Parts: sequence; structure tokens; C-alpha cells
Amino acid sequence: MRARLSASRQRIITAALEIMAGHGYAGCSVAAVAERAGVATGSVYRHFPTKSDLFAEVFRTASQREVDAVARAAALRATVAEQMSAVVETFSGRALQSPRLAYALLAEPVDPAVDAERLVFRRAYAELIAGHVAAGVARGELPPQDPDLTATALVGALAEAMVGPLAAGVAGPDTIPNLVTFIHRALGVTP
Repeated sequence: MRARLSASRQRIITAALEIMAGHGYAGCSVAAVAERAGVATGSVYRHFPTKSDLFAEVFRTASQREVDAVARAAALRATVAEQMSAVVETFSGRALQSPRLAYALLAEPVDPAVDAERLVFRRAYAELIAGHVAAGVARGELPPQDPDLTATALVGALAEAMVGPLAAGVAGPDTIPNLVTFIHRALGVTP
């Protein structure tokens, strides 16, 4: 019984992610999610009492997947410059592959419970970047700076820089290289 309930819950989350990837948060309804998941609308509400509860879980799922991808990419690099390049390239590249979903995760107006999840994952990105910045400062690769403040500012700048291209559904070919250059300059990476 638990396995069946868990599978049903996962189908609902997957269906909601698929709809959000195509239509954004505003284009998602509980009825559409239920239909895509192959369950009754009441079954969705059995797992998630409100639409906000459902989409808070969807945001947690999607955002954690993105944070994990960025962390894996950065971990494969040796220097802080390479790590930050990996952060920007992975974050931006994945966002541009699914612009509607990325826009929903970053900037689309959402319910307060969902917006709270957005802040949790901005902090997760900031903590990831702060760790690399602190290590870069300790190794002498970066000038002295407050890693937490720097990371928070970089997350905000990166997210804001992506909103326009994601809303338009297109980005110029120089978007990612220009973001890497900006991040390196902001950190004080020596060219």
C-alpha cells in the first residue's frame, strides 16, 4: 500500500513538473496535473491538501535537482575560476534548455508557500558558491572578501541576468560566456 501511494505521489509530482515546464506555474491546475498523472483530482488532494502544497513540493524537487547538478559540475573542477565557470555554465545552460520551467523556478509570480521554497534554494546556491569562494580566498586564488556576501550577490545577479532571456525564451550566443566573465570579474579572478 505504501509503495503504491509513494508511486502515485511521484507520478503527481512528475506530471506537475511536466506541465510547469510547458506552461509555467500559472498554466498548472490541479485538474490538469491529475489528468496527466492518471489519477482522480481527489487523489492529488489526498497527497497535497492545497495547490500551494503540491507546487511547494514541485519547486523543492526541481530546485534540488538543479542545485545538485551545479554542485556536481563545480566539484569536478580544480580552481575557483573553473568552479565558478562550471556554476554559471551549468545553471544557465540547464535553464536555457527548459526556459519555461526555469522562469517559473526563478521569477514567475507564485503563492507565498512556493515563494518561500524559492528563497530556500537561493540560499542553497549561495552556500555552495560561498564554499568555493572561501576556499579560493584561502588558497590565494581570490582577493580577500566576505564569501557569504559575495555568494549572495552573485546568486542574485545570475538569477536576474537570466530572467530576460528566459522570459523571451531565447538567449544570445554570448550570454553564458559574458556571465562567466562577469562572475570572474566580480570575484576578482585574475585573467
